Amino acid sequence: MVVVEELDVVADGTAAVVGRRTVHGRRYHRHLWWVELHGARAPRRLTSGAVSDGSPRVSPGGDVVAFVRSDAADDDAPDHVCTLTIATGALRRVAGGTIGIGAIGEIAWSPDGRRLAFTAEVDPLRFVVGDRPAVGSPASRSSKLPSPVARRIGRADWRWDEVGHRDRWSHLFVVDIDRAGRVTGAPRQITRGDWGVERIDWHPDGRTVAFVSERRDDGDPDLAPMPRIWAVDVDASPRSPRSRPWLVLDAPGGATRPAWSPDGRWLAATGVLDPLPFDDVSPGLLLVRADGSAPPRALHPELDRPLANWADTDLNGWMVSGRHGPSWADATSLVATVTDRGRVLPERWTIDAATGALVEGPAASDRRSSGPWADAAAQHAVVVPGSSQVVVLGTLDGRAMEVMSVDLSAPPASRRFRTHTSFGARWQRRFVQPRMTRLDVPGAGGPIETWVASPPDAGDDPLPTIVDVHGGPLGCWAPAPGFEVTMLTGAGFRVVLPNIRGSAGYGADWIRPQLGDWGGVDIDDVHAAVDHLVSLGWADPDRLGVIGLSYGGFVVNWLVGTTDRFRAAVSENGVTNQVSCWAMSDSGPEYCRAARMGDPLSPAGVEQLWRQSPLRHVADVRTPLLMLQAESDLRCPPQDNEQFFVALRHLRREVEYVLYPDSHHTFAVTGRPDRRIDRMQRVLDWFTTHV
Repeated sequence: MVVVEELDVVADGTAAVVGRRTVHGRRYHRHLWWVELHGARAPRRLTSGAVSDGSPRVSPGGDVVAFVRSDAADDDAPDHVCTLTIATGALRRVAGGTIGIGAIGEIAWSPDGRRLAFTAEVDPLRFVVGDRPAVGSPASRSSKLPSPVARRIGRADWRWDEVGHRDRWSHLFVVDIDRAGRVTGAPRQITRGDWGVERIDWHPDGRTVAFVSERRDDGDPDLAPMPRIWAVDVDASPRSPRSRPWLVLDAPGGATRPAWSPDGRWLAATGVLDPLPFDDVSPGLLLVRADGSAPPRALHPELDRPLANWADTDLNGWMVSGRHGPSWADATSLVATVTDRGRVLPERWTIDAATGALVEGPAASDRRSSGPWADAAAQHAVVVPGSSQVVVLGTLDGRAMEVMSVDLSAPPASRRFRTHTSFGARWQRRFVQPRMTRLDVPGAGGPIETWVASPPDAGDDPLPTIVDVHGGPLGCWAPAPGFEVTMLTGAGFRVVLPNIRGSAGYGADWIRPQLGDWGGVDIDDVHAAVDHLVSLGWADPDRLGVIGLSYGGFVVNWLVGTTDRFRAAVSENGVTNQVSCWAMSDSGPEYCRAARMGDPLSPAGVEQLWRQSPLRHVADVRTPLLMLQAESDLRCPPQDNEQFFVALRHLRREVEYVLYPDSHHTFAVTGRPDRRIDRMQRVLDWFTTHV
């Protein structure tokens, strides 16, 4: 399996730099490639070796690429910020691997191409008691470090999935670079404090950097985490007020992904103006005057579709954070991706230059269910400055991600993706790909958009059928079949992928009925999808299975305790006891608040959580259940799912529990290759045996 998973574009739109990940034994290697967007030359590899090169950023002049390099063979080796001169191939280390600088987060070029901003973990340690090596020192890089004396914890944000203990924050650094990509001075740390920095963007003035942080000067940021957008003058003297961050965009519901307009008058972001929003409020496009003279406004709030990619398919990779915008094409035009009905597509907004008022924006409509857009899901979208051209990494027609471009000046109905590469999906030719059919399944809340994956030669005869439930619940299935779907259809199964109520991309009215009612309307929709497939004669009612990850794992656990219609089930990193998971999950309290699930702080709240807990139905489970669990998962931790397993063992039901060490919540897509293979073989064997 190959994933083309990172992207940046040369300012003149002639070429792109992409990251391409491949599997080498138990490791992943990721290399950078140069892709010409006009002409017939094949992609050219820029980097090689047992490395993971990510976050490519092309300099404003287009002659140097900056990126973050990790040693693919040594997890303890430090990250480095590197530069590569395109013409000569000269590779240089710019920052990292030194005392005071830990794991690198992200990088960004200054407008003149003479400096790089980056985020990196720094001391001091937040919670650790006892002496520990300074971050970046050789001693700090060993995985054999002795355990600390203790962790003295007074805040609720001490852990996070795929990070574990958040012992250090990431802060902002700046380093000087010459035209050849050589460092000309030591990196300078710009920000400090008991808060972190991410999502950085340079102002056109070349000295101001915007960033996202949950820092607060009052209150308890760990109890009400709400990211806001700040700015800091990286050249200000220590005594200047501008050397301290100031608040640029304070959205009551949180904001992220800042982007300064080319003229410096505006700052755009993704966020929500509603205070303490619930999950039926979609993150939208926000705009604020850079001088702070007016409060932020929501552009096009009636869109009722979330920005960024909320679609689930492992063809998208998931190992890196997507680039979804907003980004500025010019002083009055912005581009961002929108998730609409399982499709993720770049869209454009136009504003009035003087007032910032919306002149034109995208429409949410069923047009994305047919035509050239019907099967597209973009994981990255980068606009070519000063034009209507957008370069994306995305899936199309069931194909794994490739480099594509589209002209947003064309009317939506006539837009076409132009594909520039074939090296992202070539591996799929080795496998028989499923035939994908889209259905509108009748449901109590309205049509349930559902994809059905079938063996290509299956015809319409009833087959053993697996229902696959996505995560979230604010996820949604994309039209492109994931690798797991290809595996199951290749073994003769039909796979049903329903976007049940609660799925993102279908508007607030599709999400709202599911809030605070896990195990209610969502389960009704799963049964409706199965009933419809049986009525069509496509599914054998005596040979049904169900599988799901995360929230999908919750659905599986709920179904096996409330129905016997499935011959076998696979629950992965699910939820069984909402009462205990409220505190055990790294994001439990805020997650439960936004999903209106309740809290354990009152008898009524405990009852509400328990009502939505599969554990309350465990005595009724008769379906053979395979439980897959990432041992280091902090989102849906093992301690929660073990309650279900232990109860089923004491009831002497058919259950198997498989733990994967050193693995996190989405290890099925991002984990070590041998563990992913073991997991997939177990899934296949379980369904083959029982279904």
